[in-house]
Amino acid sequence: MQGETRKAGIDMRTIGLIVNPLAGIGGPLGFKGSDGAEIVEKALALGAEQKAPARMALALEKAKADGARWLCWGGDMGEALLRKRGVEPEVLGAPRGDRTTPEDTRRAAEAMVQAGAELILFAGGDGTARDLCAAVGGKVPVIGVPAGVKIHSAVYALDPSSAGYLLRDWLDGRVTGIKEAEVMDIDEDLFRQGRVSARLYGYMTVPDSAARMQAGKSAGSSEADAIAEIGADLADSMEEGVTYIVGSGSTLKALMDELELPDTLLGVDLVRDGQLLAADLSEKELWSFIEDPDIPVKMIVTVIGGQGNIFGRGNQQLSPRIIRRVGRENIIVAAGPEKLAGLPGRALRADTGDPELDASLAGYISVVTGYRTTALVKIAKTEG
Repeated sequence: MQGETRKAGIDMRTIGLIVNPLAGIGGPLGFKGSDGAEIVEKALALGAEQKAPARMALALEKAKADGARWLCWGGDMGEALLRKRGVEPEVLGAPRGDRTTPEDTRRAAEAMVQAGAELILFAGGDGTARDLCAAVGGKVPVIGVPAGVKIHSAVYALDPSSAGYLLRDWLDGRVTGIKEAEVMDIDEDLFRQGRVSARLYGYMTVPDSAARMQAGKSAGSSEADAIAEIGADLADSMEEGVTYIVGSGSTLKALMDELELPDTLLGVDLVRDGQLLAADLSEKELWSFIEDPDIPVKMIVTVIGGQGNIFGRGNQQLSPRIIRRVGRENIIVAAGPEKLAGLPGRALRADTGDPELDASLAGYISVVTGYRTTALVKIAKTEG
């Protein structure tokens, strides 16, 4: 393909494509991460589905960049997606085993830089970003398609569509600047125990687009009094006979503390009439409790600080079918005023993996910010 392109006299841009097909595989199961062969095998044994390829496919659809020179790794790490789009890529290598590994990601990234990649588009989570950072650092810019459970790193676009649009803008010359972005990750073993220990692993460069790229996740703020008030307000507002899905995060821990119930800080719990029905549920387990349409259900979620996500970051148990079952009118969002003030564009975001659902969630929503205190905040819609 490269030789034919040069003969035709077409100046083509060279893009590397890497997919970590196992990224995020543990999210709907409530595993709080997908790092490690044991976790991957357990997730697959429980019927987990690969999400990263579909998210990369959406990014490619929005990018409309089939005419670029594409470098990829074999099979599910990129080749299959490109061939499905009718693109003839340059396959630089292939995974060494039946399951892809961090080493495969690092080898792919190194090979792409050596083969002349001007930018690498990749799908994964924070572990995948770490692997790319270790392999190529800031040698070429990257655009991450968020597909993991935890997306703390600032090398990711807001969602798959934003990643595709940004690549399109970069190829067309509408975005030319680059900037350094943090690569962050947490200790997943501690994460599963309800403890968050984040660490900076380095920097990569990304196209400079605040409209398309997410910010790094901010640390918890000092607004303890507001969070306590939020917990009291949510507890007092709960209706009898209604099943409440309580999402993850320290803000919602205040609710569980107010109810004097044990809390899964980084999981999803079910509460009804002041009692804990079930704790740390997977998507499938959650669905079994609420699939009966006659059961009144509401959902309480909080906001990822510095990013604004209410869905798609650390709470993949709240799948599109769960959210549709609950209904937008029954979604309760809670966040402290300092957290809201620090959001890019003062906007919330939904990245459920279902673009139609994300679009239906867009618009203004009331956010609980204290006791009997709310603010109207916009859930942003991804723009083309």
